[in-house]
Amino acid sequence: QLQLVESGGGSVQPGGSLRLSCVASGLTLHDFAIGWFRQAPGKEREGVSCFTSSDYYPAHYADSVKDRFTISRDDEQNTVHLQMNSLKLEDAATYFCAGFVGVGRNVQAMCTPRRWSPHWKQYWGQGTPVIVSS
Repeated sequence: QLQLVESGGGSVQPGGSLRLSCVASGLTLHDFAIGWFRQAPGKEREGVSCFTSSDYYPAHYADSVKDRFTISRDDEQNTVHLQMNSLKLEDAATYFCAGFVGVGRNVQAMCTPRRWSPHWKQYWGQGTPVIVSS
């Protein structure tokens, strides 16, 4: 069983930066496709960035965060990070880390909840809040 714990959320002004971390235990993150998702109050959960352990398939980013957010993994620490720069008011949400099994190369589908396959196994963290306000 994969357990995921997010950290690094907090309050920041527009234009600021935060680095989220997702520490895994129980299983090895390298065996999973990993994604960061976010959900703001009253809105649907959306994919922020997703990638697999294969360098052959590039990471997928939501259009709204391209060139501002960067996903990375530290296999030694069994951790995935999300570096968030130039934060905007609309980035405020609770951010969740998730590990998926069975995605293959479909990272874009993984990052699109309405395209999730019922055959994928999913593991989720509890989330960390990101507040962006002036």
